[in-house]
Amino acid sequence: MTDGTTSSQDTDDFDMDGDLLHEECGVFGVFGHDDASALTALGMHALQHRGQEAAGVVSYDGERFHAERRIGLVGDGFSKQATIERLPGRLAVGHVRYSTTGDTILRNVQPMFAELATGGLAICHNGNITNGLSLRRQIIADGAICHSTSDTEVVLQLVARSRKPRIVERFIDALRQLEGAFSLVAMTNKKMIGVRDPLGIRPLVLGELNGSYIFASETCALDIIGAKFVREVENGEVVVITEDGIESLHPFPKLRERMCIFEYVYFSRPDSIVAGRSVYDVRKRMGSELAVEMPAEADVVIPVPDSGVPAAIGYAQESGVPFELGIIRNHYVGRTFIEPTQQIRALGVKLKHNANRPVIEGKRIVLIDDSIVRGTTSVKIVQMMRDAGAREVHLRVASPPITHPDFYGIDTPDKRSLLAATHTLEEMREFIGVDSLAFLSIEGLYRAVCREERDAVRPQYTDHCFTGEYPTALTDMDGGSDHDPRQLSLLAETG
Repeated sequence: MTDGTTSSQDTDDFDMDGDLLHEECGVFGVFGHDDASALTALGMHALQHRGQEAAGVVSYDGERFHAERRIGLVGDGFSKQATIERLPGRLAVGHVRYSTTGDTILRNVQPMFAELATGGLAICHNGNITNGLSLRRQIIADGAICHSTSDTEVVLQLVARSRKPRIVERFIDALRQLEGAFSLVAMTNKKMIGVRDPLGIRPLVLGELNGSYIFASETCALDIIGAKFVREVENGEVVVITEDGIESLHPFPKLRERMCIFEYVYFSRPDSIVAGRSVYDVRKRMGSELAVEMPAEADVVIPVPDSGVPAAIGYAQESGVPFELGIIRNHYVGRTFIEPTQQIRALGVKLKHNANRPVIEGKRIVLIDDSIVRGTTSVKIVQMMRDAGAREVHLRVASPPITHPDFYGIDTPDKRSLLAATHTLEEMREFIGVDSLAFLSIEGLYRAVCREERDAVRPQYTDHCFTGEYPTALTDMDGGSDHDPRQLSLLAETG
């Protein structure tokens, strides 16, 4: 989601002055398969869009736990057979990670592992524990030694400190102390545990492959290994898998699910099914709703690739304005081989995207993007259209204005850096340099997501980035209006 320069599926490092949002993590686990680690690596590859800075796998072979952690992409660290051979066993969990600020260091790469009184335990986590800093300070004051700056290690420490007799009870005891968003996959020598927080803010699904069970952040990760989707892990559910089968526990008070609506707007892969809905279809409907709400007199509809493509298709179909690929994306940029001086950074958008002049020159164009964060990338994209001879440029955004930061596992700038939080619509239009600018309304977004339930009461989802309505306590964030500077070091290592 980027104002257009790149999608969360990108793996390059030009962030256009930080004008990106990043989902921070993806989790995957395999229980009871001879190729558990290889399947886990493949599943992590399918989840690469959820984190591109580091990856790790922990396996268990019946006698010992084995761990491999790498900085970089899954394909960089887990493509060689020798690496997989160092991860034997029929149980494995894996994690892909994105850190919000600061350096990515190996000691923060998940899964986290420790030998406890009950035996070995590996944990990987997607989300952000909003009281993690407070819990960390408390356990350190009580004598704990932390080896990372990850809130996932806080969970591990809480499990270790529990006085409950069984590992599942210890795990639940730890979960009861957490606030915020968490989808966790944990592994012992005999069990695999998957859990979603009581509101189900972050996704987690259960799959099956030839009698083996799979946990994954998204269904696309099941598809890549040929696994069958079984069901979503419910909000507040703890799923325990052993050789005897599956046990479902509900240790939290039952709440209505409030999954993060950004999974539909941007973060999930378009080929995933989330809560029974095709992400691709939902994004097309967002474009269709946008065309109804905010039409434009134009000759051609152009998506900002890749994340704006489904919405642009929906906009074109609804409006009757032809769809064209007016921006061609270079999928082979990779990590820049040139030192990123300011002069080189100024060329960054052209390294990734280039205008398709024949479909732009002399035309009135409608640019479709999924969202606007800081707006700096939109400025560059619009100027590219002008330079290619566009007669008019109208920008339509297939989500509402982002006015509030996220604290649940998305790298969001603080409120002062969000364009829509500090500018009026007209000021944003002038800053970006378009002839007109319009966003999908929050009602239009809900109509697109909940088409089968048009009369459903809002909110059904966690939509705080658009509304400022945070569904959980924000103990470490001073009320949630801006990033608390004291929290940044922890947020840098969440997921």
